[in-house]
Amino acid sequence: MSGICQALSPLSAKILTGATSCGWFVSARSKFTKARIPKELFAERSKEHEKYGGDPEQPHKLHIVTRVKSAIRRPYWEKEIIKYLGLQKAHTPVIHKNTLSVNNQLKFVKHLVRIQPLKTPFGLPSEQDMADSYINSKGELIVRRLLQPVDPKAIES
Repeated sequence: MSGICQALSPLSAKILTGATSCGWFVSARSKFTKARIPKELFAERSKEHEKYGGDPEQPHKLHIVTRVKSAIRRPYWEKEIIKYLGLQKAHTPVIHKNTLSVNNQLKFVKHLVRIQPLKTPFGLPSEQDMADSYINSKGELIVRRLLQPVDPKAIES
């Protein structure tokens, strides 16, 4: 900033006695000396896991990611992340693993997407049941298990 003040005309340089005397120059230290955010906001939020149905010791393994806003007029890196995550079509859910690399990419586009945990109340589907499983609006994976024939030995006894 001192270079800008010194680059002014020689007449104004006589008036100005140094870089700090520029009327529009304000030190960044004077603006941000005290945190204006209350300390209560930085408290542990593990209590909120119960509110959202999560467990901090065992986080969910899969995300349901849905794009809810358009990527038009967004920076190119956000468009590339949307394309990489397979979210070109709006309001179509895509399932991703809850890993560090995916979460870092989701941070950049969090204002464009909705992220929900995938809950499996009936367990993971087997290979045969994959065709008859679906995700409901609450983010639960519902498995319609195929009926298995009863063993004839069980009927006899």
